[in-house]
Amino acid sequence: MIFAVEDDESIREIEIYTLNSMGFKAQGFSDASLLFEALEKTIPDLIILDIMLPGESGVGILRRLKASHEYRDIPVIMATAKGSEYDKVESLDAGADDYLVKPFGMMEMVSRVKAVLRRSGKKETSVLTLGLITLNKAEHVVMVEGRKIALTLKEFDLLELLMSNPGIVFTRETLLDRIWMQSAGTETRTVDAHIKTLRQKLGSAGALIETVRGVGYRIEG
Repeated sequence: MIFAVEDDESIREIEIYTLNSMGFKAQGFSDASLLFEALEKTIPDLIILDIMLPGESGVGILRRLKASHEYRDIPVIMATAKGSEYDKVESLDAGADDYLVKPFGMMEMVSRVKAVLRRSGKKETSVLTLGLITLNKAEHVVMVEGRKIALTLKEFDLLELLMSNPGIVFTRETLLDRIWMQSAGTETRTVDAHIKTLRQKLGSAGALIETVRGVGYRIEG
């Protein structure tokens, strides 16, 4: 689990969406109080922490985390303002594991998350489980009730995307862009054909993939 603390809702939502789509589980929070409330229930593998927050600053939160016996070992990546050398130095001195300079790209964020997790000895999520389906990204294997399912590359990628975002509806156009790297103007029947075949191969578990009429597809947990 990765926690992202960012008061800008649009940025926070993009961060969470990107992390989830890359196979991580992620939750977002807008301030210190919500973060520490969540920490009482779940200890995350990593925290992405913005410096400029309402109320308590990110550096203040970082110092509280590092002063706590329970939370001090959680890796933290700070999001600092562009060109603010002081913020970077202060964050690193306070115990941050790395920093991102705003505005940063989502793929840079994911790359730094993976690097920090590797250094901290934590493993990034490689196995997804939903209902009767287990998908192992590292081994490129899909199992249903202990039975290995043979999927094509596109079927595997399609299932991985859906399982990484349970409950999220993907339009046919979005799936074409994400899986086939083709424009939305391309014929969308290829998506329907792959979904049909995927459901058949998954057997009874194929019912987890739902058709949202007039929109696209989603998988329910």
